Amino acid sequence: MSAIDTVYGMLSVLFAAAAVHGLRRTVLSKGSAWRERLDHLLHTAMALAMAVMPWSWGRVLPEPPQTAFFAAAALWFLLSARDSRPGTIARRLPHAAGMAAMAWMSHSMAASSHETLAGGLSAAHHAAGSGHHAEETTAGVAATLALFLLAYALWSLTRDMPALRTPRPPGMHGTGASGTRHPYARFWEGSMALGTAVMLLMPH
Repeated sequence: MSAIDTVYGMLSVLFAAAAVHGLRRTVLSKGSAWRERLDHLLHTAMALAMAVMPWSWGRVLPEPPQTAFFAAAALWFLLSARDSRPGTIARRLPHAAGMAAMAWMSHSMAASSHETLAGGLSAAHHAAGSGHHAEETTAGVAATLALFLLAYALWSLTRDMPALRTPRPPGMHGTGASGTRHPYARFWEGSMALGTAVMLLMPH
């Protein structure tokens, strides 16, 4: 097994665990608002897709529908906030960025597959004219999303560390995408953001 496959294997385990956590939260949040349950389902779907994305046997669904689905999910997190206060929107922005990153990776894989299958002189001529610009655009978008997710991951994973040694009062746990307080929220959100940032920078 190569080093890249090892990293992909570790990421798959991380995303599979996050999917189980998201599904568990969906099942246990029957009394919650439908927006919160939909948030959990979207996170579960993203984690499952990310867990199988690196492997050829995991690409059952074609990439374009995945791109459309996760692009819509990114818009959902941006447009479905309970109110228009900057703090509420800011809490949902990292989740929207994660969904956008997933949509971008699906789009990139679909574009790469299309160019590979197209072949021929015309495809080569088109690639010579626009390939360099497309590569710069792809790298720029991926780097921007990765840096944002990495910063959020570091913030989420380190914010509660000084308080781990002492018991925390009720209601002092992290908040999820919909603002509901629950244990270990920042750990899972930070882990997902970190894994997504690494996936963005890995070859596809």
